[in-house]
Amino acid sequence: MAGPEAANNATVTAALIPLLTLGIPTSNTTAILLGAFQNYGIQPGPQLFTASAALVWALIASLYIGNVMLLVLNLPMVGLWVKLLKIPKPQLYAGILIFATVGAYGMRQSAFDLFLLYGIGLLGVLMRRFDFPTAPVVVGMILGPLAEAQLRNAMSIGEGSAVVFFQRPMSITLIVIIVACTGAAAAGEVLVAAQCGGMTFR
Repeated sequence: MAGPEAANNATVTAALIPLLTLGIPTSNTTAILLGAFQNYGIQPGPQLFTASAALVWALIASLYIGNVMLLVLNLPMVGLWVKLLKIPKPQLYAGILIFATVGAYGMRQSAFDLFLLYGIGLLGVLMRRFDFPTAPVVVGMILGPLAEAQLRNAMSIGEGSAVVFFQRPMSITLIVIIVACTGAAAAGEVLVAAQCGGMTFR
């Protein structure tokens, strides 16, 4: 139990390095953090350590404080956390639904927020039922508006022409890498599906 949990905490912390230094989210958590930063007008990247040094060091300090608090809470309460695993799933899901409903309605007392909550929840259930990955959807919802804004900027620089994306060696290289990775992933899925169906490729 301790080994996998320590590895899980280490990956979360390590994912902050490319986010803070390069502004590149490498996980769902850092993508959400990137959206939160930009909502407050903070742009992660090389200039973050000089423009918002207090924020960066406070974030790093919070990681140490969080680890200490986890140690203080988990050691005496490990028995309680184990007992929580014995709660039947229907009752557990019902409790989560109640708290989510109260929280969503308590923000603005809006019925639209409730319908939005239930709609997204139903969509998540269907995605899980049909083994559709939810992580790309979360990342797309957060990074999609940013990508659209940068696309508009690039198109305005190219005066409405998409040729601007193919005029620089770096942009062409990135496009080729993206297409190759996407094609390799799709080909791998097709190969696995064919092998599971009793077919083999020569």
